[in-house]
Amino acid sequence: MFGSSFIVLALFGLHVWAATVTVNWNLEYLNISRDGFSTWPAVSVNGQIPIPPVYVTQGDVLSLNVHNSLDKPVSIHAHGLFMRNSSYYDGVGMVTECGIPPGSSYTYFIETREQAGTYIIHGHYAVEIADGLRAPFIILDKGKPAVNYDKELLLTLEDWGRQPEAEHLSHLQSLPSDKIPLDFKTGLVSGINGNYSAPFTVARSTRYRLRILNIGLDHPFKFRIPGHKMQVIEADGVNVEPLEVDGLNIAPGQRYSVLLKTFDSDSFNYIFNATMVADFTPVVKGLNPRYYIGAIEYRKDAPFKSMPLVSDNDLVWADEFDMVPLNKQKLLPVDRVIELEKRSKLMEYGLPLMGLGDTPHEPALVPTLLSALSMGDLASESAIYGPQSTVYVLDYQESIELVIRNPALRSHHMHIHSRVFQIVERGPLGNATAAGEPVIAVHRAGKYPMQRDTMMLPEFSYIKIRFKADRPGAVTPFQCHTGHAARGMLVVFLEAPRLLQKYQRVPQQLLDNCRKMNVKVSGNGAGNSGYNLTGLPPATYF
Repeated sequence: MFGSSFIVLALFGLHVWAATVTVNWNLEYLNISRDGFSTWPAVSVNGQIPIPPVYVTQGDVLSLNVHNSLDKPVSIHAHGLFMRNSSYYDGVGMVTECGIPPGSSYTYFIETREQAGTYIIHGHYAVEIADGLRAPFIILDKGKPAVNYDKELLLTLEDWGRQPEAEHLSHLQSLPSDKIPLDFKTGLVSGINGNYSAPFTVARSTRYRLRILNIGLDHPFKFRIPGHKMQVIEADGVNVEPLEVDGLNIAPGQRYSVLLKTFDSDSFNYIFNATMVADFTPVVKGLNPRYYIGAIEYRKDAPFKSMPLVSDNDLVWADEFDMVPLNKQKLLPVDRVIELEKRSKLMEYGLPLMGLGDTPHEPALVPTLLSALSMGDLASESAIYGPQSTVYVLDYQESIELVIRNPALRSHHMHIHSRVFQIVERGPLGNATAAGEPVIAVHRAGKYPMQRDTMMLPEFSYIKIRFKADRPGAVTPFQCHTGHAARGMLVVFLEAPRLLQKYQRVPQQLLDNCRKMNVKVSGNGAGNSGYNLTGLPPATYF
């Protein structure tokens, strides 16, 4: 399954020797009960679920050979990886590739020269991430890490439904929109029902790097270890000055590394708390929130330390506005402001469509990347992709500020592909209040704003983030990292498409997969020339 060799990478003419780590994934169904309540065909890799973590060292190239033994197309996304000059490995179905049809394969070459840290690999064609197609992706530091530690621990958090997500959504879509039932999933900790998770065995007087990932679809978690302080040292692959906190709020797609210093005595064991919150449904005792505890085991026969109950309001929780990145990148200037707003359209039946502008994102007939490569000068015209492709064309080196508003009673977890963004501001919308108090206070970045690739957008609030369009030719989705992306809450930033045509050449394997799926590999969003979008289904407007 794993191998090592050497290859030569050509990036803008720069030849770099790098070790290749080869991993083979065969995707197949496996009937399994992960929550202890329901058994159904989840997506496994090589007959295993949870899928084992993938480890490489910074500078390696991951050669991920994926064979699709499922009965539907699939694609694989390396969440948090930059994909410089290789958008065709970003794995977004009908945006950066057509997908891998049943019985076919695709090899993703994922280069890690620029990055180390904690990431995720997951499905990104439809909602197969919810069915188990998700795994930690750890890029180890090549040299000395930014903070010294003795050992590592890895903990995953995820939500898990009672049936395959497509079946669940199909059922909901068959119901009148005012009869949609409340949805309560089970929380998994390190792959199993959080109530039965295995203990973490630790040694006395040891500094641990604890990597904590929310690899689920919809639900945030709160995580803490009562009696222990944690120091945040990494968020989404960005190293930060050590920040002491009591706990973490972790949205789907977010990752943290914390430094955990164990006590000198092994007289007691301790518990950890993982609380899963469905903030889009009412509080229901025993169902929402859902509380899970696990063990930090110093000694197998030691008693558990009794800890006083403390209100969340009296604890220090990690917040991006308290974090200082070690790279000390100054606040970017602004060349262009793009305003986005969460919108939805309630249909007579089923769940509402969602979007970040006038229309929800819906797949065109040609993947955005292939349209951009084949349309010459017209590739710089957003109109040729079709309104439902929700494409914004950016100039090379343009500094962008995104203002994203959420006038809804639930949070969204906003993720950008192929880069990190600077976190500039967060605040309430207008006079939005909850129980007579502002939902959140206004926070503004200091001299060195925190950077990450996934950020929570609270209810009735806005965030401002900035990034520089310094990846010529990048096809960069920006989305809610939940099932909402599949319902339209996604836009695509297309950076300097004429440079894309100069520097990127799509692998033949990708084109072959498109043809197997009867998807056109050139032309505008409808597969035609010029501005002729005949054949493209009409867009939905809010």
